[in-house]
Amino acid sequence: MSAFLALEEGYLEKLNHVERKKHLQKIKIVRHLYVKGARSNADICNRFNISSPTSMALLNELMAEGLVEKQGRGESVGGRKPELYGLRNNSLFVLSIEMEKFSTRMAIFDGNNNNITGIHTFPLNLSKDISAIEELYQHANSLVLSAGIDTDKLMGIGLSMPGLVSSREGDSYTYLLTGQNKTPLQDLLALKFSKPVYIQNDVKSITLAEYRFGAAQSKRDVLVLTLDWGIGLGIIMDGKLRVGTSGFAGEFGHIPFIDNGVLCHCGKRGCLETVASGSALARMAREGLQAGQDTLLKALSDHEPGKIEPQAIIQAAHEGDQYAINILAETGRNLGKGIAMLIQLFNPELIIIGGKMAEARQYLTTPIQQSINTYCMTQLRERTEIALSKLGAQAGILGPVATVMERIFEHRIESTK
Repeated sequence: MSAFLALEEGYLEKLNHVERKKHLQKIKIVRHLYVKGARSNADICNRFNISSPTSMALLNELMAEGLVEKQGRGESVGGRKPELYGLRNNSLFVLSIEMEKFSTRMAIFDGNNNNITGIHTFPLNLSKDISAIEELYQHANSLVLSAGIDTDKLMGIGLSMPGLVSSREGDSYTYLLTGQNKTPLQDLLALKFSKPVYIQNDVKSITLAEYRFGAAQSKRDVLVLTLDWGIGLGIIMDGKLRVGTSGFAGEFGHIPFIDNGVLCHCGKRGCLETVASGSALARMAREGLQAGQDTLLKALSDHEPGKIEPQAIIQAAHEGDQYAINILAETGRNLGKGIAMLIQLFNPELIIIGGKMAEARQYLTTPIQQSINTYCMTQLRERTEIALSKLGAQAGILGPVATVMERIFEHRIESTK
């Protein structure tokens, strides 16, 4: 089996300098093929500044270990079409877990990001204590067993969750709190699964998915906004996910926006979330219904304003309901004013808007752009593209995969140097 997959304790210490250097080069090649897909020998030579014989020798070893295979031929640049080398399907695996407040989704992906199990969803209440861990483990273990994979090839488990999560510490400060147990949540899960586990905040996880697999590929300065009941922000600057000192960077929804405004669930008044989120949208819809507005939302909420959800408002807007269009526009204008601040602070080349509210499409993006035009300096806004997520709901389940692979490669490279 490949030493990359099964890195036994003490393996690196047994390698001399030349062997260690070769092992590091192989890890970097595997990472390159994972991120970029199938590549030619010439591309690998140029990327890592190594000779063609050295590159071919490394590729041959990786093929013998079952990690790499030939995958056809590339485009000719004059002469014969070059052989392409890529990761072999099912040569390694990642278990992805996406936790939400009341449900959890899981899937197993291989090294080419093929979903080999489909997405399995089950109800699970995400509470402050760690009582959900056993149930989470049972569902995950059942999925791994039913998939019939070689567990030695399971590189790790990625878990995304809402709330304040420090990926550096491997701990959550909102849910699954370990209490008096000083062991970080990530370490507790790793002991339970007997595999590396990497936890990440849901929005940062989605941001990584957009960077690796979505519209942010090949970009270096990108902001990702996820709009649901709340507002989340992920930051890619200089080609890296930025998390801040405590790991909590991106709490954009809780910047003060309205003096003496509505009370936010964070405990402050007038946060951006109180006027520009799914929660704000639902509140405005309820207030309109209670005031006697003539709108499709009456029927869509079964004449019970308390049950109204953002999806119903978006549906009404797409059906031409003027009141729904108007409150979406108000939400978009407030959000656009906040985004104008982000553009002036970060000067991004791209802002991706995702989450369930992105389904409103032009009813949200048009007022957002109008606010940006009003509140942002011309020189900055003209260089910033606003785009809807292409990954949609897939971003949530792909994010933990990207998290695991980034951390695994990072750890392997650092420990080999």
